[in-house]
Amino acid sequence: MNEDRKIEELFNTLQGSFDTEEPGEGHEERFLQKLSNSKGVVRLAPKKNNWWRPLSIAASIMLLFAVGASLYTSRPSIDEQVAKISPEVSQTQFYFANLIEGQINDLVNESTPETKKLVDDTLLQLNKLEINYKKLEQDLINGGNSKLILSAMITNYQTRIDLLQEVMDKIENIKTFKNYDDENITI
Repeated sequence: MNEDRKIEELFNTLQGSFDTEEPGEGHEERFLQKLSNSKGVVRLAPKKNNWWRPLSIAASIMLLFAVGASLYTSRPSIDEQVAKISPEVSQTQFYFANLIEGQINDLVNESTPETKKLVDDTLLQLNKLEINYKKLEQDLINGGNSKLILSAMITNYQTRIDLLQEVMDKIENIKTFKNYDDENITI
């Protein structure tokens, strides 16, 4: 705190003695003349206008356009690439995907406290099968054995459908067993 007071006193004593005026016209020329009159001072030549500056600006603008154009050109999605390799796969995929989506909705709607664990485990297994399917799609795009990969893709969908059907049957059995137990209880 004491140092702040000393600094404040210093500024108060120097107030009004600061040079805040701008130099007059021709100051720079007079200063350079005085410098050139002193010994050992070498005067630098004025800068020449370089021709490369406009060229570098044009090159930068072209580079920005090239980067922007590459960002806006879209690569086809994996589904589009698979459809290009095998159009039948995209039709089959559409059919199976709709069928499976409907069964998953039915499964989620049938979820009860008694079947929650079974439904959650089934959804986890379906997610793993979906990840496996995406890897198969990537293998097909990368040029793997197309007949073998297409067969594995269809098998993947069939496995999902079988899993969903089996779980729905188990849920029906659980509901039937619960209803049967509820009927046997007397009040």
